[in-house]
Amino acid sequence: MIYLTLILGFGLLMLCGDLLVRGSVGMAARFGVAPLIIALTIVAVGTSLPELFISADATLQGAPGLALGNIIGSNISNILLVLGLPALIYPIACSGLNLPANAWVMLASSFMLTVLCFLGPIARGEGALLLVMFVLFLSWTAMSARTHRIPGSPASQTRKLIQTVEASGRLAETTLERVIDEPVPTAVMSWLVIAMLLLVGLAGLPLGAHLVVTGGTSIARAWSVPENIIGLTLIALGTSLPELSTSLMAAWRQQSDIAIGNVIGSNIVNVLMVIGMSSLIAPIPVAQSFLHVDLWIMLLTALAILPVIATRGSITRLNGAIFVLAYAIYLISLLQRAGSLL
Repeated sequence: MIYLTLILGFGLLMLCGDLLVRGSVGMAARFGVAPLIIALTIVAVGTSLPELFISADATLQGAPGLALGNIIGSNISNILLVLGLPALIYPIACSGLNLPANAWVMLASSFMLTVLCFLGPIARGEGALLLVMFVLFLSWTAMSARTHRIPGSPASQTRKLIQTVEASGRLAETTLERVIDEPVPTAVMSWLVIAMLLLVGLAGLPLGAHLVVTGGTSIARAWSVPENIIGLTLIALGTSLPELSTSLMAAWRQQSDIAIGNVIGSNIVNVLMVIGMSSLIAPIPVAQSFLHVDLWIMLLTALAILPVIATRGSITRLNGAIFVLAYAIYLISLLQRAGSLL
């Protein structure tokens, strides 16, 4: 039954990841905003729901080490695995307009989490500060969505017409004909279809992750693996599966903005929202192994993609292979660490 649970969970994650990508692209077309904005908000929050549910539940059940390990491990796997594997399918272009700024926000939030961990247990005051920053991040992203539209969208066409009128003081007949004759993209999806795709995708991802985590954790506990190691490995992998399935489907459909935006947005949400809300339930203690190893690896992985994003390059298949290899080495080191603790 445990293995059947794992298989069912993986299948549900892949299906719901595809539905979430379809719905996100449809919503971006409807609103006339870049898919990157949708990926940084709706998709990122949706795929971070498993981390939120598991971290909050772990805190309530008196296992806060699992909650923090879940987030640190998930942020590491999001970059090395969730970006690495899709890049093997199709190179991920990092050309989104606000992508560099959001990458710096991700790095800053990772650095802030590291500082808070070194200062001691993450208490309710620090959690409230993280949540305030999360609200500010959402507000800033919403403002970006209003000011940056997809080229050729209905809103962009209207703005172009107004700018033409203001610049010339009159509208020439040829200009009017050219603007009218330009094809305006229409969304092929109705609002009902978009809503159903998003709702089913967002609801199914946490369920699929729960099935995978439940099966995997049962196996790990049977082998007496320590709590923080479980959080960094099985729980982190399980809660990263929604991001992985979404990014894999996005890469398959050559939607690079959703693939990269999903990862960056999810890492920001994991720190600001998930840790913030979990620490409001109860203070989160910090294991020494996090301070000595894992937090630094999380920062290094965040730094690893900054050069590509800053130069608006692409995460190539070679980059993807290096990321996946680095994650495999990290997992092996975790298993060796777990073996020394048994």
